[in-house]
Amino acid sequence: MHRPLGEEMNPALETEGLSDLDKRLLNEFQHRFPLTERPYADMAQTLGISEETLLKRLEGLRDVGIISRVGVVFHPHRVGASTLAAMAVPPEELDRVAALVNGFSEINHNYERDNEVNLWFVATASNQEKLDQVLMEIEKQSGYPVLSLPMLADYHIDLGFPLNWK
Repeated sequence: MHRPLGEEMNPALETEGLSDLDKRLLNEFQHRFPLTERPYADMAQTLGISEETLLKRLEGLRDVGIISRVGVVFHPHRVGASTLAAMAVPPEELDRVAALVNGFSEINHNYERDNEVNLWFVATASNQEKLDQVLMEIEKQSGYPVLSLPMLADYHIDLGFPLNWK
């Protein structure tokens, strides 16, 4: 099981209530985010809407939990430092610790796995020293050790996928 933690999403909103524009926005820009001076204006032009409308749509999708953020993903270790991290947290403490972990701006996302080591997350920072400080602070505040699993080999996995609407 992989369950995102610390972010509430209304399951009824998965596809219900999404406009054709929202669906097109979600599908078309997973891989083709414009690398320009005004990417949102360029996206809006492609969709035939104003930049203001596009930004309001993205904000609305974020507010209901459909998306968590819009941003670039850098290849690991090209800018700053990052690691996959994991913790063994008792089930009754999982939501509390996940919320604590999510409170750090250096955490991209976290999720639960069916395992003794059940809380996994990705942490990024401007440098290795800052990354180590964040992981130590998570340990200190949570009371549970953090296992850091830095990447040894780079394998590109495309995380974009076609969204098939019912």
